Amino acid sequence: MAPKPKAKATSATTAAISIEDLFANLNRHIQRSEYEQAVKVSDQLLAAAPGDEDAIRCKVVALVKADCIDEALAAIKKASVDLSFFKAYCLYRQNKLAEALQSLKGKEGSTESMLLESQILYRLGKMGASVDIYQMLPKSTIDSLEINLVAGLVSAGRTSEVQGTLDSLRVKATSSFELAYNTACSLIEREQYKEAEQLLLSARRIGQETLMEENLADDDVEIELAPIAVQIAYVQQILGNTQEAVASYTDLIKRNFADESSLAVAVNNLIAIKGPKDVSDGLRKLDKLIEKSDGPEKFQLARGLDLKLSQKQREAIYTNRVLLLLHSNKMDQARELVGALPGIFPGSLMPVLLQAAVHVRENKAAKAEEILGQYADKFPDRSKVILLSRAQVAAAAGHPQIAADSLAKIPDIQHKPATVATIVSLKERAGDIDGADAVFDSAVKWWSNAMTEDNKLNTIMQEAAAFKLRHGRKEEAAHLYEQLVKSHGSIEALVGLIQTAAYGDIEKAEAYEKQLKPLPGLKAIDVDSLEKTSGAKNTEKGPNGGATETYEAKSKDKAKKKRKRKPKYPKGFDPTNPGPPPDPERWLPKRERSSYRPKRKDKRAAQIRGSQGAVAKEAASSSDTKSNQPANPKGASQNAGTVQSKGSSKSSRKKLRK
Repeated sequence: MAPKPKAKATSATTAAISIEDLFANLNRHIQRSEYEQAVKVSDQLLAAAPGDEDAIRCKVVALVKADCIDEALAAIKKASVDLSFFKAYCLYRQNKLAEALQSLKGKEGSTESMLLESQILYRLGKMGASVDIYQMLPKSTIDSLEINLVAGLVSAGRTSEVQGTLDSLRVKATSSFELAYNTACSLIEREQYKEAEQLLLSARRIGQETLMEENLADDDVEIELAPIAVQIAYVQQILGNTQEAVASYTDLIKRNFADESSLAVAVNNLIAIKGPKDVSDGLRKLDKLIEKSDGPEKFQLARGLDLKLSQKQREAIYTNRVLLLLHSNKMDQARELVGALPGIFPGSLMPVLLQAAVHVRENKAAKAEEILGQYADKFPDRSKVILLSRAQVAAAAGHPQIAADSLAKIPDIQHKPATVATIVSLKERAGDIDGADAVFDSAVKWWSNAMTEDNKLNTIMQEAAAFKLRHGRKEEAAHLYEQLVKSHGSIEALVGLIQTAAYGDIEKAEAYEKQLKPLPGLKAIDVDSLEKTSGAKNTEKGPNGGATETYEAKSKDKAKKKRKRKPKYPKGFDPTNPGPPPDPERWLPKRERSSYRPKRKDKRAAQIRGSQGAVAKEAASSSDTKSNQPANPKGASQNAGTVQSKGSSKSSRKKLRK
């Protein structure tokens, strides 16, 4: 009985050795990036040692590395240890961002959790919160923190802070090609395109040198630097170098040496340059980017582009597709896509604008105005673009009052001279003179109280006075002109005041007339004698005085010397006895003249020869053709005449040549 305990000890020793070997194999597979094999070894470990925390973690990480996200989540649910961070990351990979944030609750203190949280917020479009978390991270523990931090600042619209951030981190923009690229993007957002182009060229050069040192193949280097190439082409497009931009986009698309997101941006920008010139080709290219599904989201971008592109980029792709569908008159498809956009981009202005564009294309301007007006009433804080679009649609549709009311609802621009002039013109077209006058009064009042350096009160008052004078409101116009003369001393205002006062108070008009400077060269003119003459003559003759008189005298002499030439007649023609008039149709071909009569056909050719009761073949064939002709004899006779006229015209040309 003694050997039994010995046997137990031997089996325990064997199990311990096998677990160590399995961990060694697991480590070897992970080092070689053989993640599928690592998952299998992890399963063996968990079979030998159920609930081993290291084995579970290794299995989950290996599944994530192998892009088996669903299997990783299933393993996390079965695990007996807390893997909430890994669960949040898997949900982030599945684009379930709200659930990922919920899973991270209670784990915010660690550096890994803060990094993941900032990435989730970045994906959600909450750029400011993402940047705030990045700025709280310890700089020394994270490699290349400045790259993601600058990217976050650019996406959050805080491009003015980029240079200060780089200075605080003591990092140059050209320290890496990724940082140079992100910094160039910040310059593009600030419309410093020349500087951005130079920095992008530097980024491409630095990237080529860096990646060559890592012994990457030429194709891999080109794929890695594709975003820089697309951005350079975009800057060229903005700067007006359209041909260079088109060549860059086309070359990138044809060679297909780029990542999916860069190719999508290149395709979209190329379509934007071409516009409606090649609609079918543009739709064909966009069809490869947009997929239609039967799920809750009818449309989605192909190849995971929804996760790789920003909301602004995705909106541009969908917008260009809708516009191309409108240009190609595929209204059903455009209507279907536009109906799905509010669900894809909730809270965005673009779906509303595209809905209005579809209605305008269908000649339903009133419906477009209604949709835009409802959105503007619901969201007044972000309705500037909506109201401008509504004004444009209404003005083009012949609804000037709606257009004027839309412009008047935009507080940022309603008192600017161009906007005031547009609203007044629209109200005049609508016949609302009182409303137009009220617009001028409101603008004058606003600019009178405005504390700005570039004050437009003088311009507004001048136009308001002219408007009031034009519409018979002389007293108000005179009051405005008088204010302008007293405050600015404007000559134009003084002239307007004299014109206005002359209607009612002549003495006042003469008093203001004395303030006008006399015109040079008018001292010697007698006004009374000038009124009695038929026209004004130059009394002060300069060096060229009297030139008009001499010219008139010369022209009179020339008119006297002109002689009427006798008409030239052909030889043998007697104008006193011209004879019958020539035939007016003499230049027409004979068959087109009114006197033309076609030759009769020879009846003898139609005589029937042969035995009694026989029918001629030609007669039978002609009867068959007549039975097969269409029922419109008029059209047939016209076609026959057309063919015949071609032959006769050729014969007539030959006769003329003879």
